[in-house]
Amino acid sequence: MAKDNTGLHHQTEARRKKLTLVLGVSGLCILFYVLGAWQTSNVPASYSKLGCETQSNPSSSSSSESADLDFKSHNQVEFKERNLTIKNFEPCDLSLSEYTPCEDRQRGRRFDRNMMKYRERHCPSKDELLYCLIPPPPNYKIPFKWPQSRDYAWYDNIPHKELSVEKAVQNWIQVEGDRFRFPGGGTMFPRGADAYIDDIARLIPLTAGGIRTAIDTGCGVASFGAYLLKRDIMAVSFAPRDTHEAQVQFALERGVPAIIGIMGSKRLPYPARAFDLAHCSRCLIPWFKNEGLYLMEVDRVLRPGGYWILSGPPINWKQYWRGWERTEEDLKKEQDSIEDVAKSLCWKKVIEKGDLAIWRKPINHNECKKLKQNNNSPPICTTSDNNNADFAWYKDLESCITPLPETNNPEESSDGALEDWPDRAFAVPPRIIRGTIQDINAEKFREDNEVWKERIAYYKKIVPEISHGRFRNIMDMNAYLGGFAASMLKYPSWTMNVVPVVAEKQTLGVIYERGLIGTYQDWCEGFSTYPRTYDMIHAGGLFSLYENRCDLTLILLEMDRILRPEGTVVMRDNVETLTKVERIAKGMKWNTQIVDHEKGPYNPEKILVAVKTYWTGQPSNNNNN
Repeated sequence: MAKDNTGLHHQTEARRKKLTLVLGVSGLCILFYVLGAWQTSNVPASYSKLGCETQSNPSSSSSSESADLDFKSHNQVEFKERNLTIKNFEPCDLSLSEYTPCEDRQRGRRFDRNMMKYRERHCPSKDELLYCLIPPPPNYKIPFKWPQSRDYAWYDNIPHKELSVEKAVQNWIQVEGDRFRFPGGGTMFPRGADAYIDDIARLIPLTAGGIRTAIDTGCGVASFGAYLLKRDIMAVSFAPRDTHEAQVQFALERGVPAIIGIMGSKRLPYPARAFDLAHCSRCLIPWFKNEGLYLMEVDRVLRPGGYWILSGPPINWKQYWRGWERTEEDLKKEQDSIEDVAKSLCWKKVIEKGDLAIWRKPINHNECKKLKQNNNSPPICTTSDNNNADFAWYKDLESCITPLPETNNPEESSDGALEDWPDRAFAVPPRIIRGTIQDINAEKFREDNEVWKERIAYYKKIVPEISHGRFRNIMDMNAYLGGFAASMLKYPSWTMNVVPVVAEKQTLGVIYERGLIGTYQDWCEGFSTYPRTYDMIHAGGLFSLYENRCDLTLILLEMDRILRPEGTVVMRDNVETLTKVERIAKGMKWNTQIVDHEKGPYNPEKILVAVKTYWTGQPSNNNNN
C-alpha cells in the first residue's frame, strides 16, 4: 500500500515540474515578444537586403545602391495568398520599349483630326491590354544624377537622333559620342533658355517669390522648364507624342517635370487657378481659332493675376515674316485676333518687347462682370454649365470664362492671399481657408504636415537612398494634400502629385496652392508618360481605393512601365491588400519586403517596399503577350 502511495507521489511531482516548465517557457516567450515589439517600435538593428540581385549596370553615371530595408513586419498574419503560385510576367517584345498605352499613334489614327482629337488620350480596349513587362532597350544605363542630368542623357536610353538633326540650328539637342547634350537652346531662344528667362525677368517680377508654378505648352525638350528650376519656379511642361519623337521622354530623362499632353478638345488635366504663369514659345497652338477656346482654357488654369507669355508667330512679325514664310497680312490678322480674344477675357496686355508679348489675367472679376453687361462674348460660365471648374478629366472645353471666386474688394485677389515661395509650401491654402474641401480645415492641414514629417524621417531609415539624392523624378500616386511632396522639398527631387479622379476628396487645387505640381488620373488607365521616367513611386492607400474598381495587376504593370530599373516603390495599405500586391510584384522581377508602420507593429497599416531589378530587352526577344 505504501508502495502505491509513493508511486502516486512521484507522478504528481512529475506533473508539477512539467507544468512549471511549460509556464516558465511561456512566460519567457511572452517577455521576449514584448521586448522585441518594444525594440521594433523604433528601428530594429537587423537589416535585410532588398537590392537588385540580377545583372547590375556597370556603365551607370552613378553607382546604384541597393535598398537596405531595416526590418520585416513583426505583426504578420499568414494568408492563403502566400501559398499561391507566383505568376512570372514575361517581357513584351522589344518593339514596345517606348509603349505609351493611351497615346498609341496607331490607335490614334482611328479618331478625328479636328481639334487634334487623334492625339488626345485613347486608352486600349480590354482585348488590347498587355500583361507583360515593357523592356528597357539593350544597353540601358541608369540616368545621370541631377544636376548633371539637366545637360546630359545616355543615347542608349532614348536612341532617337531626329531632333538633333531637325533642330540642329536651334540648339535643342546634340549627339556627343554615347550621350546627348542639351545646350539649352530653343526655337525662339537661340542664345539659350537662361538668357531668354532673364529677358522675361526684366519685364515681370519673375523671381520675387510670387511666381512659383508654371505651365509650358508645346515644351520641346523642356529647356524653359529646366532653367526655371534654378529660379525656384516649377513648370509642368507638356507636348504630344508626335513627329518630334520623344520630346517629353527627353525632358523626363533630364530630370525635368513633363507629361504627354495636347491642347485639343478636352480640358487640360489640372484644376482651375493652378498656375502663376503660362508660356508658349512657338508652340504651334492656334490660339485665334475656335473663337479663342484655347485661350479660355489657359484662362481657366491661370491664377488671378497670372501671366501669359507668347513668343514666336505672330509676335514681332514685322521682323520675321519672310523667315516664317507667311504674308504680313496673314500674321497681322492672327495677332489682331489674339489681342481681341485676350481683351474679351478681360486680360490686360503688360508689354510687347522684341520677341515677347505678355498679358495678365485680372485679380478678380468685379470689373469684368461690368464689361460683360455690354459685350457678353464670351460669357462668364454659369453654375449650371460650370458647376466644378476644377473637374478636368475627359471634360470638353467650354466656350465661356471660368468665374473667379467672389470678392467685395476690387483691390483684393479673388483667390485669397497666397504666400510667396517658399513659405507657400506650408501655409494654409486658400481653398482650405474658404472651406471648399469638405471636412478639411486649417488644423487638419497642419496635422497632416506633422504626420508627413514623421513618415519621411521613417522612410529615410528604411530607404536610405532618399537622403543620398538617389531619386530625382518622384511620383505620389494618391497625393491627398501633397504632404509627402512638401516634406521631400529639402532633397534634390521633384514630385508629380497625382489625385485619382475616384478619390473621395478632390484636392489637386490645394496642392497647386502649396506651390507643388500634379495632375488628375484614373489608375484603371495608363499614365501619360513614357516608360522608365520615374526613380521612385509612392502609393498610400491606392490599392484599397482601386481594389473593387479594376485589376490590381494592371495597376502594378503600369507602375513597372513607369519605374526606372533599380527604382524604388513605397506602398502603404492594410496587410491583407499588401500581401496580394506583394505576390504580384514578385512576378515582375521586383524584390519586395513588408515592414511595420512607423508607429510600430500594432498598427494595422503596413508598408511594402520594392525595388525593380535591372534587366534589359534583347533584340531576339519575340514575346508579345
